[in-house]
Amino acid sequence: MNKFENETQFLKTYLNNASPTGFEASGQQIWLDYIRPFVDSYFTDNYGTAVGVINPEAEYKVVIEAHADEISWFVNYIKDDGYIYVRRNGGSDHMIAPSMRVNIHTDKGIVPGVFGWPAIHVRKEGKEDAPTLDNIFIDVGARSKAEVEEMGIHVGCVITFKDELIELNGKFWSGRALDNRIGGYMIAQVARKLKESGKKLPFGLYVVNAVQEEIGLRGAEMIAHRIKPNVAIITDVCHDTTAPLYNKVTSGDQTAGKGPVLTYGASVHKKLLDLIIAAARKNEIPFQRAAASRSTGTDTDAFAYSNEGVPSALISLPLKYMHTTVETASKQDIEQVIDLMLAFLVDFDPSFDFRYIK
Repeated sequence: MNKFENETQFLKTYLNNASPTGFEASGQQIWLDYIRPFVDSYFTDNYGTAVGVINPEAEYKVVIEAHADEISWFVNYIKDDGYIYVRRNGGSDHMIAPSMRVNIHTDKGIVPGVFGWPAIHVRKEGKEDAPTLDNIFIDVGARSKAEVEEMGIHVGCVITFKDELIELNGKFWSGRALDNRIGGYMIAQVARKLKESGKKLPFGLYVVNAVQEEIGLRGAEMIAHRIKPNVAIITDVCHDTTAPLYNKVTSGDQTAGKGPVLTYGASVHKKLLDLIIAAARKNEIPFQRAAASRSTGTDTDAFAYSNEGVPSALISLPLKYMHTTVETASKQDIEQVIDLMLAFLVDFDPSFDFRYIK
């Protein structure tokens, strides 16, 4: 029995929970609580990656994977007057910080704060300082370092923006941390749909929600060596490039609402990509294409180059405004990513030969 009433309740609970890089445990617990009824077994590793397994006795292993962590900040320096300076935990954006509300996670619980900024009245027109890591600061309502420390705040406390998931026009989800907890939602839905369909797979399916992607694909590196899969399908986000200030010449042409994005690149196995495209066409699922230079920058690279080389591919969700608190994705695209992963799995024959040269 699942404790969540429906998929939307799970999505909102999971997305609204903070899960910063290196501190993903509470989000992973929510994810495991949801996925447990749909898998035969599960396990976690020492750093918090969570894995649900269908057909755990099978010798052939297929992974579908997303990453659980979100960008955040660390307390880096507390001034004598009580103001807090930060450093990044992942690719956090200093430009959006001023006037944002934050939660500082301490051993005593969450302490609220705000990124302050000088009022427009006192800034010199034409000579205004832009936000940088050197000048953004957090105010927790304290007037001294001692008062800050009495609240349980110390160097190393992790900080997340305070924001929640909303709907836009009934067609989009918008909020923080869709990169990439929306991926965790999608792979969980694949497991749910498999369970509800009653279909039996001729291989073991490992539904992997990995930690620490935002600082270098670290969770995927660890779990790939533990599972030693034969095939890996990764889902992450890519840029919707239709909004103002994006450059399609350099970033490609991807649109939220026009379907999953399939990436071409060195770490993406062409034969596996062709199988995914065939599944999309067979099931009339629209898709877009993207190209990666050198690496995809996603957990695809970690799986592909693990062990003796694992045929891997990337199915991306086009996302507006990545690494902000208003990351925005199409509901239709989300369902189509789920459908595409499911279609591939149902048709995949584990006897397929991935060798390029025989």
